[in-house]
Amino acid sequence: MLCETTEPDALPLAYAPAAYRVKWVTLPWEANEAYKLRRAVFCIEQGIFPGDDRDAVDEHAQLLVAVSCIAGLPDQVVGTVRIHETEPGVWLGSRLAVHAAFRRHGKIGTTLIQLAVTSAHALGCTTFLAHVQSQNVPLFERLHWESLAEEALFGRPHRLMQAQLAHYPPCHAPQAGFVVASRGA
Repeated sequence: MLCETTEPDALPLAYAPAAYRVKWVTLPWEANEAYKLRRAVFCIEQGIFPGDDRDAVDEHAQLLVAVSCIAGLPDQVVGTVRIHETEPGVWLGSRLAVHAAFRRHGKIGTTLIQLAVTSAHALGCTTFLAHVQSQNVPLFERLHWESLAEEALFGRPHRLMQAQLAHYPPCHAPQAGFVVASRGA
């Protein structure tokens, strides 16, 4: 990494990469960094989980990451989400997290959502669902999701939402994923 920090779980903030690769996790360091990012967002920033947010779903879920790139080389995980099949054809996305310093650097969250749905679609998904924190519902609605029900999870208002699969053509190469240019690039 280019930036150093004195806090063990803190994430560096001091640069703007030219591009991001959004892909399925294929390397151990990507998974480790995704879990660190989730802890930073869900445990420290939002205070939803004490200590760690990992659960039994992580044992079989597919992790996706957004990796910042400098000179075409991967540098750090700046976003993540996980997906898993809950029953044949029904997939669930969860734990969408983007590093605070990168939430306005492009379409990181949007592209993570896109790859989550399109890669599940390629694997036979007929229904893709997510429990979305209420403040994020407008983003999902712009991305062709519909609200199915209001709910409370982890003491916070959420909505159960469903992706309109017609807007998400199957992606058969999720390990390569998508490259997204930074807004400043």
